[in-house]
Amino acid sequence: MQSRTTTTVMLGVAQTLAWASSYYLPAVLASAISKDIGISTSTVFGAFSVALLVAAGIGPVAGRRIDRLGGRPVLIASNLVFAAGLAVLSLSTHASHVFAAWALMGLAMGSGLYEAAFATVVRLHGQDARRAITGITLFAGFASTVGWPLSACLESTVGWRGACLAWAAMHLLIGLPLNILLPHASQAVPAQKSTATAQDVGAGLSPAHQRRAAFLMAYVFAVTWFISTAMAAHLPELLLASGATLAAAIGIAALVGPAQVVGRVIEFTFLKRAHPLLSARLATLAHPMGALCLGLIGTSAAAAFAVLHGLGNGILTIAIGTLPLLIFGAKGYGQRQGFLMVPARIVQAGAPFLFGIAVERWGDGALWFSSMLGLSACLALVVMTADMRTAPRAIEAH
Repeated sequence: MQSRTTTTVMLGVAQTLAWASSYYLPAVLASAISKDIGISTSTVFGAFSVALLVAAGIGPVAGRRIDRLGGRPVLIASNLVFAAGLAVLSLSTHASHVFAAWALMGLAMGSGLYEAAFATVVRLHGQDARRAITGITLFAGFASTVGWPLSACLESTVGWRGACLAWAAMHLLIGLPLNILLPHASQAVPAQKSTATAQDVGAGLSPAHQRRAAFLMAYVFAVTWFISTAMAAHLPELLLASGATLAAAIGIAALVGPAQVVGRVIEFTFLKRAHPLLSARLATLAHPMGALCLGLIGTSAAAAFAVLHGLGNGILTIAIGTLPLLIFGAKGYGQRQGFLMVPARIVQAGAPFLFGIAVERWGDGALWFSSMLGLSACLALVVMTADMRTAPRAIEAH
């Protein structure tokens, strides 16, 4: 059987391509698309929001397929749909074509981004998938670092239509072979090799506690994605409102990407033996701590804010994959992960618009709103931790 390291590297490279050619594409090409077709840039981003909503709807279906068949066929199909969506986008001459193309892309995003990759390694390795999940995010953490410059270079040389076709070709020539070479999943989740106790994987939770854990987890994921997407869309603007110059704001905002990768390295090394709930609680505090530094110290702490936000966001990306495995186990992981991410995808679609209103009204004071959300996510994780500790004793008392 293919080694876990080889599988992680292959999925990591394929995920880097998938994120760079979808999630990070509009930031570079939206302006060129809007000018060429004669529509507003906001219309292009509206089509992108449609893709996120489609991804929310298809996620549970894709997850169920991965639970039954393994991730290989689902990821192979996602490469083909990615390529088709990008090809349709390259041929667009009307707003309706752009929406149709991004709807196709949404199908691929819902079945080919992190949730699908995480479900794939859980299907292959069960409870021992945590390090593979972390490894995949380490690779894909460079998606914007690779994707933005490459999209800009392609747009300047062959135009935005050629750039879309180039990304489509990369899905067929790089992503598709990588996913084809993934190992076939057996009909059962592998036997657990981990020495974790039943309490560690949430096996002692009653159905009522499991439902509450699912709701709390879905809330944490939704808050995480809202803050991440809001910052991705408005961080330079927030830094300008705090008093930074345009050049400084752009430079400081660029620190978020590397900080995310550093956060994942920290999780992979120093926190690898820590309980995932502890890592997640610490990570949810990073954004509020950075906002506090910026609010108390001012513009001179802007870099600290960007780095803290990036560190927390990088670790939380891993938590999205590891917490459902911890609480509910490997059985049915894919479908459950799809359902847990539905609220996150929905709020992600509206985050740029909603947080934009907050920035217009309050300037950098909008960070207090996002910080309160981060603190509420930490509180939800504290409640989950308490349930993990007390529920088995309560069950035993019966």
